[in-house]
Amino acid sequence: MKKLISLVRNVHSRQSQTKLNWSAQVRFLQQDTVSKPKPKKYKYPSFYDPYGPRPQPSSKIVELAERIAALSPEERKQIGPALNEHLRLPKQQMISTQGMMSVGAKQDAGAGKVEEKKEKTSFDVKLEKFDTAAKIKVIKEVRAFTSLGLKEAKELVEKVPVVIKQGLTKEEANGIIEKIKAVGGVAVLE
Repeated sequence: MKKLISLVRNVHSRQSQTKLNWSAQVRFLQQDTVSKPKPKKYKYPSFYDPYGPRPQPSSKIVELAERIAALSPEERKQIGPALNEHLRLPKQQMISTQGMMSVGAKQDAGAGKVEEKKEKTSFDVKLEKFDTAAKIKVIKEVRAFTSLGLKEAKELVEKVPVVIKQGLTKEEANGIIEKIKAVGGVAVLE
């Protein structure tokens, strides 16, 4: 029994000695000055998609993509203009280069004169100004021949002068201009 008690005391004293040594080591390694806490490391995703995961494309879309990839580069260049024409999307407007002096701009101006001699087949309707009393009527009329909502049509009308409709025949454009004049606006062909 005495041997058991002495054994327990020896084991207990050894454990307490290691605790003392360990705590002394820890205190010894601590810095005297207060250090700044390390910044948190966040795990960022490899890419950011604000709309969440997208569904898999349908088999029709996959087949269409494969057919487009099989086309020659010349044929691929024709896809964009053909889709714009087929879907009747508005024409892309040129950015104004007013005040920019370059050799390339002078050459483009010469080429533009040759194109003006050709007869124009598609026209744009541009709202120049309107009577402030007839603003609501003009907005309603703009909504009638565009697929815009009330807010979008109002913002469009407030940006005067602005192109309202693009890619129209001359008859369609003249009809729209007459309707806008009837409600108190001034529109022109471009």
